[in-house]
Amino acid sequence: MKTCFSIASALAFLLPSLKGAEPLTLAKTIPLHGVTGRFDHFALDVKGQRLFVAALGNNTLEVIDVAGSKRLHTIKSLSKPTGVAFLPDENLICVANGNDGSLRVFDGQSYQLRRTLINLDDADNVRYDSKNKRLYVGYGDGALAAIDPGKWEVISSIKLPAHPESFQLDPSGAQIWVNLPDAKQVSVLDRLNQKVVATWPINQFQANFPMALNLVNHRLFVGCRQPPQVVVFDTTAGKPVANFPVSGDTDDLFYDPNLKRLYVSCGEGYLDAFQNSDQDKWTWIQTLATSPGARTCYFSPDLKQLYLAVPQKGLQQAEVRSYSTIH
Repeated sequence: MKTCFSIASALAFLLPSLKGAEPLTLAKTIPLHGVTGRFDHFALDVKGQRLFVAALGNNTLEVIDVAGSKRLHTIKSLSKPTGVAFLPDENLICVANGNDGSLRVFDGQSYQLRRTLINLDDADNVRYDSKNKRLYVGYGDGALAAIDPGKWEVISSIKLPAHPESFQLDPSGAQIWVNLPDAKQVSVLDRLNQKVVATWPINQFQANFPMALNLVNHRLFVGCRQPPQVVVFDTTAGKPVANFPVSGDTDDLFYDPNLKRLYVSCGEGYLDAFQNSDQDKWTWIQTLATSPGARTCYFSPDLKQLYLAVPQKGLQQAEVRSYSTIH
């Protein structure tokens, strides 16, 4: 196990030896002229190859044609957009708004507003359970709302001890894993019985914001900022089985099931990549310099692309960078 240190600073001298063999390589850059402030989360329309980017600081949702490498549309007048979900069968875009506590639903063709749900104070991350037709929104001082997208009603709300950050759904079961950094824990929910069924403390590594899931091997990846580490949990045993250092200020991480890799985007200005060689052994394979503040990303195993939002800072204009994975 590596000791805790900055991946970016300690391993930078190794980067020249990796040229031509990087797991992530920059493929395209898509400018977002006029967009200011920080970004939050993404969603993807795989079939239509559209990326939906919550430009939180700009109060807009940017719709990007990733195949054509261009911006298609901007949905304006949002209120601190945070989480985004795309419902492919209905062709609907759902955007959580942290300032006014709303979930706004837009038509995926005309981009016109179709519905607005309110009373979701500090609405944040959004996930869609396509199998059971349920939309989940983390909000408030501690709650996870389940929404019926047929009636557009909140049908239940599971209470939590603190504001939820990233969470993951078990598509084949009833479990939901939720990061609660203020409570220094991961909560495990039973969405059928609408209650917390287990609590996994985060003691040594804190500020647990991003999360990813490997269903096949029953592993949950939790990104922590203090100190910067990824903690790996065995979801069956309910305990940590590994941890390793990453670059600072991580806000997103994704598991690549095809290549058994983990990609971590960090606001310090780096993308980190790790390779899984056996069950709980993870090897650092790349640290790629990006831009300070570029901490939110989205990985598509279908398109084999990782999309990174780069905010406007100084001479650096806002853009989305698309990185290809090596197979």
